[in-house]
Amino acid sequence: MSELPALLNDRKPYIQEVWKKSGFGQLTPIQAKAIPVIVEGKDIMAESPTGTGKTLAYLLPLLEKIDPEKKSPQALILASSRELVMQINEEVRIWSEGSGITGAAFIGGANVKRQLDKLKKHPQVIAGTPGRIYELIAQKKLKMHEVKTIVLDEGDQLITAEHMSTISNIIKATLKDRQILVFSATLPEETEKAARSFMKNEPELIKVDKNEKMESKVDHLYFVVERREKSKILEKITRLKDVKALAFLNDIAELSVLHEKLSYKGIEMGVLHGESNKVDREKALRKLRSGKSPMLIATDVAARGLDIKGLTAVVHLDMADNIDQYIHRSGRTGRAGANGTVISIVTEREERELKKMARELDIPLSRVTFYGGNIVDDE
Repeated sequence: MSELPALLNDRKPYIQEVWKKSGFGQLTPIQAKAIPVIVEGKDIMAESPTGTGKTLAYLLPLLEKIDPEKKSPQALILASSRELVMQINEEVRIWSEGSGITGAAFIGGANVKRQLDKLKKHPQVIAGTPGRIYELIAQKKLKMHEVKTIVLDEGDQLITAEHMSTISNIIKATLKDRQILVFSATLPEETEKAARSFMKNEPELIKVDKNEKMESKVDHLYFVVERREKSKILEKITRLKDVKALAFLNDIAELSVLHEKLSYKGIEMGVLHGESNKVDREKALRKLRSGKSPMLIATDVAARGLDIKGLTAVVHLDMADNIDQYIHRSGRTGRAGANGTVISIVTEREERELKKMARELDIPLSRVTFYGGNIVDDE
C-alpha cells in the first residue's frame, strides 16, 4: 500500500483508497502544482513533459467536484485521438471506484447507436473527440447545462485551426461559470493565446520544467542462464508476490510458443503482438490491470504507448537491441514517481552487452538468482 501524500489528506475517501492501492509514492510536480489551483476553481493552462502524470493532475480534483446523485454530465474531457480518449475513460473508471460516479467515452468512427445507449446510463464524466462530442450536442443527445469543468487534454493538438470552431461551440453550450483546464506537453505561444479566448477569467499558468523530474526508485537486475532456461526464470517471476509485469520478446512465433508452455503450467498470461486484434488486446490489458493475470508478454510494436498503472516490473526476456530500446521498455515501470524493477534474463554472451549498456546509461546493475522462490543477490 502506498503512503498518502499530504495534499490528498483532504480528498474524498474513495480517492485516498485508490491512491493507496495504486503503488504511487509522492505526487509528481505537475500534480502538486495543479491540484490545489483546480480545487480553488481557477482556470489553468499547464505545461508538463510526457509521462509526468498530467491525467491525474486534473482528474483527481475533477472527480472531487462530481455529485454522484446528479444523473447528468458534469465534466467533459476533450482529447484529439481515440486512443487517448479510451485511456482517459479507463482512468476515470479506476479512480472513481466506490464513488458511484460513472464515465463514458465518445469517439468518431464508433457505432452511434451504442454510444447513444451509453448516454441513457447518465454518465457524469464524458471523455471524447471534439467532432463526435459536438455532433451529439447538435443532435441534442448530449446535454451540457450541468457541465462545470472542461478539460482540453494535449491542448496543443486540440487548439488548432481544424478544431477551433468545434471547441468554441462545445464550450458555448456549457454553463457560464464553467472552469476550463488546458493540459499539454508543450504550450506554444499561439496555443496559449487561442486558449485564453475560451476563458472568462485570467488563467493560472503552470509550467513544469524537464529538470523537475520525479524521484523514482528503479532497480536494474539480471539473471545469467542458458538460453533454454530463460522461460523457467520467467515462470518463477510470475509466481512472485503481487507481481504485475510486462515481458518483452522480439519474435511473435517464440512468444506464442512461450504462451502455450506457460498456459499448460496453469499460468494465466496475456499476449500482445502486432497481429493481436482489438478485442484480444483489451482483454489482455484488462486482466493485467485488474490483477487476474500476473504478466503480459509482448513485442515492442504492441507495447508502444502502453501506460499500465502500478506495473511492478519490466522483463527483457530477449535483450534490447540498443540503448533506446532498453530505455523505452524499462520506462514502463517506475512511472510518475512509483518504484519499479527492470529484470534482464541474459546468456553469458549477452551479459557483456548488457553491462556495456548499463555503463553508458550510468545505471547500477545487480546480478541475481532465485533462492527459496525469491530473488536474491547472486553472491
